[in-house]
Amino acid sequence: MMGFGRALRLAHINLVLVRHGLDDVILATHLLRPVRWMFYLVRPWQWFPRNLPARGQRIREALEDLGPIFVKFGQLLSTRRDLLPADIADELAGLQDRVPPYPGDEARAMIEKAYGHPLEDVFDHFDETPMASASIAQVHAALLKDGREVVVKVLRPRIERVIRRDMDLLHTMAALADRFWAEGRRLRPREVVAEYEKTILDELDLLREAGSASQLRRNFQDSELLYIPEVHWPLTRRNVMVMERVGGYPISDLAVLRRAGVNLKVLAERGVEIFFTQVFRHNFFHADMHPGNMFINADDIQRPYYISVDFGIVGTLTQEDQRYLAENLYAFFRRDYRRVAELHVQSGWIPPDTRVDEFESAIRTVCEPIFERPFKDISFATLLVRLFQTARRFNMEVQPQLVLLEKTLLNIEGLGRQIYPDLDLWTTAKPFMERWMSEQIGVRGLVRGVRTAAPEWGEMLPRLPAMTHDVLKKAQEGNLVVQWQSAELAKLRREMRRQHERTVFAIIGTGLVLSAAVLLGLDGYAPPMLGPAPIGTWVLGGLGVFLLLAAWPND
Repeated sequence: MMGFGRALRLAHINLVLVRHGLDDVILATHLLRPVRWMFYLVRPWQWFPRNLPARGQRIREALEDLGPIFVKFGQLLSTRRDLLPADIADELAGLQDRVPPYPGDEARAMIEKAYGHPLEDVFDHFDETPMASASIAQVHAALLKDGREVVVKVLRPRIERVIRRDMDLLHTMAALADRFWAEGRRLRPREVVAEYEKTILDELDLLREAGSASQLRRNFQDSELLYIPEVHWPLTRRNVMVMERVGGYPISDLAVLRRAGVNLKVLAERGVEIFFTQVFRHNFFHADMHPGNMFINADDIQRPYYISVDFGIVGTLTQEDQRYLAENLYAFFRRDYRRVAELHVQSGWIPPDTRVDEFESAIRTVCEPIFERPFKDISFATLLVRLFQTARRFNMEVQPQLVLLEKTLLNIEGLGRQIYPDLDLWTTAKPFMERWMSEQIGVRGLVRGVRTAAPEWGEMLPRLPAMTHDVLKKAQEGNLVVQWQSAELAKLRREMRRQHERTVFAIIGTGLVLSAAVLLGLDGYAPPMLGPAPIGTWVLGGLGVFLLLAAWPND
């Protein structure tokens, strides 16, 4: 049974949907469709045409009214362009995670509880007026005892309880949509909500975020592309994080950057290089690089660099996914669609029984119109989205690591084109991709692989003679056991078991039939009769025939 509090919350959601003209979303479910006419009777405003905003705008405004958890859910949905119509995805991308701040004295109390000391023992100054406030946490400026300026990020009070309540409700809504909404099966709402739950619960652990920030800082320690603020670990807890305070231009303030004379072409190209460096060289990428999390240092206007904050969402790829993705992109821009199709099968992203020629044809149909335009007008992110949409028709399973990657690429490309509209993404990325492919697959890749494996080989070599002697000794003594596991072997074992069962049934069945015949032919025996034969003959014969039929091959 649904709890009273959850029922009230669900009723509130329905009221918000009705207020924004989304009541048809409720009535479109299979559950309510048979009685939809009753709702039209009690809703006289539906009798007349209504001038409503576009559906994407109505959905965005409804999510904003429902609160921060739904806003963040809408932000995640905006990246799933393989699931949503373009007009809705574009509108959801405009969702802003702006939440009224909670009182500074509450933040002070939470921080003091985390430290077990008054703030005056830790900071020389703490500003109770927050610098920024979002759905999960808010940020305050502070001054350490040694004079260094820092920012203190603290979770909102009782936020975990709020998130778990709304997540429970989202799971309920996803289950209802999956069952009663015509589009539910195709859009896979259960999987989307489960993916969102993992992401948002990870954001509740600021120790995890601090670890991600430290890793990114090490990766770009000597880089001129990106600066990551330093984490102050002694002052960081699960619900409090302290970082170096940095300054820079907001990336969205392009008018100021232009007036300062910043080289926007270099800035846009460096954003692309940051993406490919994180994904293919470091295999650890900031997956939330939207304008609110990015700033620009323009001390040198010809060589500006990025400053990044908020590391709650990061992503990684396996080496296999990394290689397949790189080869996919490389094959795409060479229009080698056959190779793209083969890579999808080899990677396990689509079922192994997929016809490669059909998948190749589908990819060509989607991509050729895109490539007819100049390279500078080709959207990398759109290409990736189209690929996922096509692959989904061939039963491609949801790949969470690729979803985060798609989200990051959408952010980076959006930033790059916003900064410098003529950005040629492929020309910028091609040298990097070619170098990476050479390092992974060419002679340098072979040398690097040998160098990486050398320590393990060095550890194994001294033990190799003893291991060889042990194997040979067991073989000589007849104690060597070879274990072979394969799908074909398992199939063979099942078939042998079935054949054994059939043989046993056939032997027993034949014996019973013969017993019935013997019983029927006995002289001087007066058993209970059923028609022309003894009852025992019918029983034994019937059971024997049944077992013989069970033993008969049915394939």
